[in-house]
Amino acid sequence: MALWVLAFAVFFGGSAAWTMSKAATVKSELEAATGLLPTLKAQMAANDATGAAATVQSLVQHTGSARDAANDPVWKMVSALPGVGYNLQAASEVATSADDVARLGAVPLVKAFQSLKWETLSPGPEGMDLQPLRSAAPRVEAAAHAVRESSKRLESIDSDALLPQVSAPLVQARKELAELSGDLESAANAANLAPSMLGADGPRRYLLLMQNNAESRATGGIPGALAVLKADKGSLKLESQTSATALGVFVPPIAIDADERAIYSARVGRFMQDVNLTPDFATTASTAQTMWDKSRGEKLDGVLSLDPVALSFILDATGPVKITDPAVLQIGRDLPTELTGKNVVRTLLSDAYAKIEEPKLQDVYFAGAAKEIFGAVSSGKADPKKLVDAITKGATEHRLLLWSAAAEEQAIIAQYSLSGKISGPAISPAQFGIYFNDGTGAKMDYWIKRSVQVVRDCTRDGYREITVRVTSTNVAPNDAASSLPQYVTGGGAFGVPAGTVQTNVVAYGPAQSNIDTVVKDGQKIPFAAQRHGQRAVATSTIQLAPGASTSLEFNFGHIVQHAQPDIVVTPTTQPVNEVIKPASPAACE
Repeated sequence: MALWVLAFAVFFGGSAAWTMSKAATVKSELEAATGLLPTLKAQMAANDATGAAATVQSLVQHTGSARDAANDPVWKMVSALPGVGYNLQAASEVATSADDVARLGAVPLVKAFQSLKWETLSPGPEGMDLQPLRSAAPRVEAAAHAVRESSKRLESIDSDALLPQVSAPLVQARKELAELSGDLESAANAANLAPSMLGADGPRRYLLLMQNNAESRATGGIPGALAVLKADKGSLKLESQTSATALGVFVPPIAIDADERAIYSARVGRFMQDVNLTPDFATTASTAQTMWDKSRGEKLDGVLSLDPVALSFILDATGPVKITDPAVLQIGRDLPTELTGKNVVRTLLSDAYAKIEEPKLQDVYFAGAAKEIFGAVSSGKADPKKLVDAITKGATEHRLLLWSAAAEEQAIIAQYSLSGKISGPAISPAQFGIYFNDGTGAKMDYWIKRSVQVVRDCTRDGYREITVRVTSTNVAPNDAASSLPQYVTGGGAFGVPAGTVQTNVVAYGPAQSNIDTVVKDGQKIPFAAQRHGQRAVATSTIQLAPGASTSLEFNFGHIVQHAQPDIVVTPTTQPVNEVIKPASPAACE
């Protein structure tokens, strides 16, 4: 019996030593694989397909070695033991997932990347070669599926039952896989949607809303200038330019959701200029499409919206664009003849009003400038990678919004911030929306500077209470009433003194929350409390004379979400990261 006991001890002592050796291999190989990821990302960003292919092969070698070590027969046997066994099982899952991600995710993704030529993915005189993108879609989908399944497998592990040295890397791996899974899902959806939406299967026609941030609307600014954007085999062309005013008044108004009608009135469906009083772009776009159909007898395939700041991003990709249309040059004879990423916002949202007195001509100039910029993109002038970055930045800042009339396409778009929706999968759990609607009837919002910040985040009786502070300042000159054009100040036509800005500030809380109080400059004030779907909504009106500043604090209660607060704001002429300040909660009582 003693001999058997000795043999048993020697065997399991050896097994332990062997397992420790394999554990060291797993650790070192996964660390080596992780170390290659920044190189792989840099190579793909630099369009180095050859280097990326070599790096991904090294990645697979390292993850393969880690997987082999973590699936060794002795390792498997020790994994069956109580206590330490569950930790070894978890380590095996991590190694297996890492190898699956490398072989089934990174390898096909790099192959798809190799098949794409960025120069053909930028609009040009002959359009875009969309077939490589369409051909890459299955590979990207396969990569997304592999990462998604690996992520699910790691999420099923009970990390609380693991040793710290195992649970910590597991939690990190879960986070990284979740982020990667989201990115790949987006890439797969884009590869599937983009070709058809860019006219690969036949011409598409979209209504283009050019939002003017000088007169705020919830999604950005009044859509004064309109155009039809034709996409045909990747070639883009602006057609049928007009103004929102030219479409007239819709009687009876286009029907909208009852909640939105109660908050924003029937004006949303009565005037094209007011379709985006609501922050829900799906409502804005479908209403605008119906208005265009009723006015022009043309049912378009979707709606695209952008603002001058988004145009500045595009100009950074194309370089300077000269105004060549004689009519536009004549209208803007006192304005720059060359638009750049640095001067386009000031030119369109401020100088144009000082130099062009006739409102209709201002819209013509605005649309003409946009046409020249789109012409530069369509001519192939834009740097392909910079153009993709510009579009991505515009979508991230909610300056570029898209809606498709095709239900299956819109269902995919609705998963992303590009959709501009206020509910659904694109909305983060603890999202707070702060939106601005001009009440001046003028173009004074160019002069308003804003900041939005979480200043209180507490828990009471199991529910969170969060306070969001909105500070607005009118930086217009003190003599704005006389020094700025009447068309900019409004001239007091709507009961607001010239130079003063009136804004309806609309605050949205997360689903199921309440808005308990609104405090203005330290004093509680009355406010309109409503709901849009499951989200609480409060509206408060402020007036600011030149040089004046005011703060509104929206106090949200009964918040059930425990996620990090996420703030979304109406895009203005300011950079979004300048408007949204980092949270700085005061101490809880």
